[in-house]
Amino acid sequence: MELPYAEPYKIKMVESINRSTKEQRLKWIKKANYNLFNLTSDKVFIDLLTDSGTGAMSDKQWAEMMIGDESYAGSSSFLKLKKTVKKITGFKYFLPTHQGRAAENVLFSALVKEGDIVPGNSHFDTTKGHIEFRKATAIDCTIDEAFDTSKIHPFKGNIDIQKLKSVFKKYPAKKIPLVILTITCNSSGGQPVSVQNVKEVSKLCKQYNVPLFFDSARFAENAYFIKKREKGYESKTIKEIAKEVFSYGDGMTMSAKKDGLVNMGGFIALNSKEIFKQATVFNIMFEGFITYGGMNGRDMGALAIGLDEATEFNYLESRVEQVAYLGNKLVEFGVPVQQPIGGHAIFLDANKFVPNIPREEYRAQALAIEIYVVGGIRGVEIGTVLADRDPITRENRYPELELVRLAVPRRTYSNNHMDYIAVALKNIYDTRNEAKTGYVITEEAPIMRHFTTKFKKV
Repeated sequence: MELPYAEPYKIKMVESINRSTKEQRLKWIKKANYNLFNLTSDKVFIDLLTDSGTGAMSDKQWAEMMIGDESYAGSSSFLKLKKTVKKITGFKYFLPTHQGRAAENVLFSALVKEGDIVPGNSHFDTTKGHIEFRKATAIDCTIDEAFDTSKIHPFKGNIDIQKLKSVFKKYPAKKIPLVILTITCNSSGGQPVSVQNVKEVSKLCKQYNVPLFFDSARFAENAYFIKKREKGYESKTIKEIAKEVFSYGDGMTMSAKKDGLVNMGGFIALNSKEIFKQATVFNIMFEGFITYGGMNGRDMGALAIGLDEATEFNYLESRVEQVAYLGNKLVEFGVPVQQPIGGHAIFLDANKFVPNIPREEYRAQALAIEIYVVGGIRGVEIGTVLADRDPITRENRYPELELVRLAVPRRTYSNNHMDYIAVALKNIYDTRNEAKTGYVITEEAPIMRHFTTKFKKV
């Protein structure tokens, strides 16, 4: 008999989580103005709001925390991290930041100006927010297959080369400061990008003399999918695959709270000395001196270890396959999800799950609220609320997909938790036809509204 799979780690510490009743949760979510971000953590049983900074660190990472060098300039912890980033990415220059959106802020301050065009594959909320804040325009060039949740395609995060070529032909290169390739692509369901696609995008960018940058928050998970799905990469290590992918680009931003396996941190890495010099000015203005960039020395040390751990196959197999375990259970139950299952989260297709709720009543938000009320499970809407309003018309933007993301923290929950989530979702799906109305917005911010929006029931 073949031995069953077992996680490549054992548990050293546990954290209590609180159960609650449906009646309590109905009261709490109403008090939170029906925004899941407003709930305090003690009112959540299983927290799938994000996989950003919510994972469990290893014993080696905690040990590194104890020897962190907190020198303001030139700390040994910075040098450890710089060496690790160079080893894994191959990029020459490195700037630490306190998290991924800070890295975007620094880089875009150096590169993006009013009227610019920034193409990519389904830019995530902070990326698009930083672009539009500068009165520039993000253009989504993702392949069409990504918008059919039932279609099986191994690399739904890929950029459509013809779409990108059309952008290059329509706008002069001087108006396109960079192309952003997100690996894996969060907004399309945690879907990977193939090496072949990276090569094709890189070739086109070089032809038009436009820099290619990676949004690399989940680059290790992307490399895992390449190893499992792309011909010719079966015998390559995760580190070899990641380094090859980065070799086709000019730089990267990183939210280290994902594949860096830390609770806080980020960085910029690049090859251009000129862009590095420009970014350095903004890094000092916004983040701190260039050898700490808003990070503690102990956090930089933990990140150096985390990057090494996250680019090992055994860890990635455990992490990605746990998400697949949950996803496959939901598929068996008939629950509509983005397929194939992504690397860090399950994305529920609200258009198919609750089609009776009008889109203008934010059906994905309504579904996310119901999941919390029924099971104490906190997810997040990836739909019309997150898509925000058009900067010119101020009308709602209705994306092709209305999704609820259930992001699984790394090394945190057991498969018993996954079973609980699956059954809760099945129960909701079985009564889906009872859902007829959603919510309206009573208060919202002018940009990146979803974090603080207030709702009321229709």
